[in-house]
Amino acid sequence: MLQGKTALITGSLDGIGFAIAQALARQGCAVMLNGFGDAALVKARVQALHDAGADADYHGADLSVQAQIEDMVAAAQRRFGAVDIAVNNAVTRTWGHIDELPVEKWHYALAVNLTAPFHVIRLTMPGMKERKWGRIINLASNYGMAGTTRRVDYVSTKHGVVGLTKVAALEGLPYNITANAICPGATLTPNARKLVAERMAAKGLSEEDATTDYLSDRQPSRRFIAPEKVGALAAFLCSEDASEITGTPLAIDGGWLAYS
Repeated sequence: MLQGKTALITGSLDGIGFAIAQALARQGCAVMLNGFGDAALVKARVQALHDAGADADYHGADLSVQAQIEDMVAAAQRRFGAVDIAVNNAVTRTWGHIDELPVEKWHYALAVNLTAPFHVIRLTMPGMKERKWGRIINLASNYGMAGTTRRVDYVSTKHGVVGLTKVAALEGLPYNITANAICPGATLTPNARKLVAERMAAKGLSEEDATTDYLSDRQPSRRFIAPEKVGALAAFLCSEDASEITGTPLAIDGGWLAYS
């Protein structure tokens, strides 16, 4: 149980981020949510965590802006007294070959996908060290351990996230702080649903056939990863049973990386 602990989770109004928030809330953890969304969505997400028996709040920091990240962490510390668990989930990506990618998109991906996790860790780690307990979970991707074409910003930053995780793990060892990178394969997020819908329209396929078509050259299981399963893995990594798991990129990918 995580009663008395507090988690800050970036990009947590939907998909994997909110699934992690729900999993931690069920363990009694207070949660500071973050992400872009309208007032109704924010209210619904906070209420859902309250209904799960957890305290919860929201901060709308734009993670490409350092000052807003600093304000978000400070707000979480004021609101809950501490940040014991830092989950870096927010992500951006743009498809395109290296010589096609707009330079501003590259810089934005670096800011959101890699620099923001660095800031969240550097701002929360001192308190974890002081309390001699902490959990850092960075959402990398199977593309944090493998490559592909037309996704240079995503692949590069996710590899960087894995490296950041390893350094945080080593520096956290004397303080009972663990740091791990969860590396999901194709997960049933709103973005995945959109890609399947586009394939249905373009090829005249049923949802089931479009899903199989989308996953056929990716995920050997031919099934999307349920966000709830990623949430369950994150909750386990926060538990005492996982205290010796640190510095590790953990794939949850239906066998995708088994091809590598």
